[in-house]
Amino acid sequence: MQNWPDLYIELAEKISANMPDIRWVDLWHNQVNFLESEHPFPTPAIFLSFRVREINDVGLKVQNVILQMDAYLYYETFLDTFQGAYNQAGALEFLKAKDQLHALFHRTDGENYSSMRRVDFHPVDTGSAGNLYRVVFECALQDYSAAKSYQDGKFADVSINRGNIPPRQENDGLGYIIR
Repeated sequence: MQNWPDLYIELAEKISANMPDIRWVDLWHNQVNFLESEHPFPTPAIFLSFRVREINDVGLKVQNVILQMDAYLYYETFLDTFQGAYNQAGALEFLKAKDQLHALFHRTDGENYSSMRRVDFHPVDTGSAGNLYRVVFECALQDYSAAKSYQDGKFADVSINRGNIPPRQENDGLGYIIR
């Protein structure tokens, strides 16, 4: 991983490409608890959050990181989930999306991460009609964001001033110096 935006973009693109019913992917800023004051977004939506669980220095400002990725799946619905409800199938669509999210990332590797696995999931109370589940994944990555970046290039306008260079000296093999 070169930087955190690369990781986020890779994960967001993977969700968008493989979960067409998801209408919004964003970084998590607790948007669902401030729906009145937040920028409006369509649902279903997935919000990503990153937490570092372990860091080990490798060298040259590179670190091995065990990362926790929280994927908040928000599905706004007024449908009924109770057994026998006429609209139960539509109400349970968010559970299908949760399973798709699990299948999409569990035991995968990417350009910016490796060894992704689901480690937890649980509902989050929103106090509203929306269903919010937090699906927690863990993965490994190497963080190069603090490392010095080198660019390929060419030397331009370089000149060498030889100045006074002493004559070359060689040994003739018999211990005498030849000038």
